[in-house]
Amino acid sequence: MADNIFNSYTDPIPPLRYDVQIIPVKQNGETFLYFQDQLSYAHSDFAVPYSAQSLFSLFDGSRSVEDILEFSDEQITKEQILEYVQFLDEKALLRSSYFKEHAQKTEAEYERSDVHPSNTYGISYPEDPEELEHFLNEAFGKLPTSEPLDSAKALYAPHIDYRVGLNSYVKAFSAIKNLTPKRVVILATSHYSGLYPELYEEHPFVISNKDFELVNGTVKADRESIQKIADQVRDDELEYGITFQDRAHRIEHSIELHLLLLNHLWDHEFKIVPIVVGSLEELFYKADGFQGQQVERFSGLMNELFGEDEDTFFCISGDLAHVGKKFGDEQPAKELFEDVRAFDEDFLDFGAEGNSDKILELMSQKYDPYRICGYPPLFSFLKAFPNLSGEILTYDIWDEEERDSGVSFGSILYR
Repeated sequence: MADNIFNSYTDPIPPLRYDVQIIPVKQNGETFLYFQDQLSYAHSDFAVPYSAQSLFSLFDGSRSVEDILEFSDEQITKEQILEYVQFLDEKALLRSSYFKEHAQKTEAEYERSDVHPSNTYGISYPEDPEELEHFLNEAFGKLPTSEPLDSAKALYAPHIDYRVGLNSYVKAFSAIKNLTPKRVVILATSHYSGLYPELYEEHPFVISNKDFELVNGTVKADRESIQKIADQVRDDELEYGITFQDRAHRIEHSIELHLLLLNHLWDHEFKIVPIVVGSLEELFYKADGFQGQQVERFSGLMNELFGEDEDTFFCISGDLAHVGKKFGDEQPAKELFEDVRAFDEDFLDFGAEGNSDKILELMSQKYDPYRICGYPPLFSFLKAFPNLSGEILTYDIWDEEERDSGVSFGSILYR
């Protein structure tokens, strides 16, 4: 047991982490509590008997082991309670000193590494390479496809779970299967940079120089191009809104779901410039403010370095609306779908027109009312290439009825 694991009968027990989901699941007629850590700090996903829920409710950060012993009607000793608390602490499930040290160590190890390990395998798609190849071959062989093009500049496409969006992926990515770019610049939604405001509040563009290790092969980072960006912004990273401290990539899925398909469709070698884009909501209030100037500089740099390069292709990874009770709406998603469709239609139309000003105006009207996660990367791309127009390929809505929620997603091909 680590030295700093909680070990006291009288000190307050650290509370359970608020960012870990505890989900009741049934197995063989019994109900268990399953812990799911979206930040992947916990050593593994695991479950405990449902009866433990009453004990967890007492872990509020104010009660000690001896205090909890007084509340318990069960035949349990203080040694058993402490042992259970230590078990949870070792699993990185308590907001304890051990957890803080463990989290910092996890982030530091990732940032030092040259490799980004996959974090979606076995969930959205098979983790066995042969099974994955069969899964994707079947998808591209049976689902509706697009006519492949010989040249294109960019693809805006979803990063939603393959299990609910595979039709959209196949229709979108089949259009680019004949392309042979040497470099792919990926502008993707950052779902997690907001968790680290001290790092990213003024740096929305997070660049990683890691190779992406995937089930169907490793995609190398284009370190030469990344170094060119670094040389260009040296001592002026804040002015461009760029940072190379890449912990926001550690648990991000928005890049690798695109890369898996490119790796499957393309036989040639290519390298990537992986960039996740955080919130650009400041633009809703003052489009020409400091963040607006950062976007202008960043987008101008993308155009300068890659705009005329025929060997560079852009993947823009983003979904559309996130609505319903899971996302904080009082109404179930079904009651919002008609308005969502109208909003999404405008968003995609403006995106296909290459009109970043209209997208920003649309998003600013009610301050992103439907939580369009693809807005930051697509807006940044359109600022970089203001004269580029595209074609809408797909539009779908995932109706997650059991949770009264839904996510919409679509794709645009830029030639």
